[in-house]
Amino acid sequence: MTRSAPLSPLVTAFFDEATNTVSYVVADPTGSACAIIDSVLDFDYASGATDTRSADEVIAFVKAEGLVVEWLLETHVHADHLSAAPYLQEHLGGKIGIGAQITAVQDTFGKVFNEGTAFQRDGSQFDALFEEGDAVMIGQMRGSVMHTPGHTPACLTYVIGDAAFVGDTLFMPDFGTARCDFPGGSSEMLFDSIQRILALPDATRVFVGHDYKAPGRDAFAWETTVGEQRAGNVHIGGDASQARFVQMRDARDATLAKPKLIIPSLQVNMRAGQMPEPEEDGGVYLKVPLNKL
Repeated sequence: MTRSAPLSPLVTAFFDEATNTVSYVVADPTGSACAIIDSVLDFDYASGATDTRSADEVIAFVKAEGLVVEWLLETHVHADHLSAAPYLQEHLGGKIGIGAQITAVQDTFGKVFNEGTAFQRDGSQFDALFEEGDAVMIGQMRGSVMHTPGHTPACLTYVIGDAAFVGDTLFMPDFGTARCDFPGGSSEMLFDSIQRILALPDATRVFVGHDYKAPGRDAFAWETTVGEQRAGNVHIGGDASQARFVQMRDARDATLAKPKLIIPSLQVNMRAGQMPEPEEDGGVYLKVPLNKL
């Protein structure tokens, strides 16, 4: 018996140059169902002002195409941009999903931000918590969940038809791989996670969560293949060994500055994109922990 080829989802990318983030609308080619992966809420740190321009662009596209949002998927708790998942849910519907290990991230950063007992660390802010091997149905498409920790403990890769959405695990082949120096990160785990992604069929399309336009490349890019990553990724391709990768990754991470939006992003994203509860005056406030990150 010949196995039928996996469905090829219709993928539309939205690039936010302010944070170098790529969000995706992933649509069932046989119907109207779709998922939105790694959405962006615009945020100006200097003024503390939020804006929905990026999310509104996604909303306009979904409505113009007549799509029905079933899922708002997060690959992990992002440290470089705020999620727009609650805003999109309000306007488009869908369930918000993330990896079950979000509880470890909430526990870590609940302490960093001194959230106290009012902040639930059980993942209950999300509609679904995914474990390794779980299925995500988008119309007639069956997506599968891969737990791919390393960048963070809760990182997931969503394999939907012939496409893999890898979040911050892999970047374009000429840029390499994600940092592993956040709390709970591990370069050893990242190496092992990437090997699992690279074990997918060569033709599998790989959609990355960010692009920083590697030196010598003129345009931003976010789509590659497993075969291209295996053959040419500058950090992990070819015959890279775990020992050599860990040495490179740890040394490189030691030179990197923290993302400029890490403080607001973590506080909001560990709450599934919701802001902290208003205080007595009705205002919403974010904390700046000193010397903890």
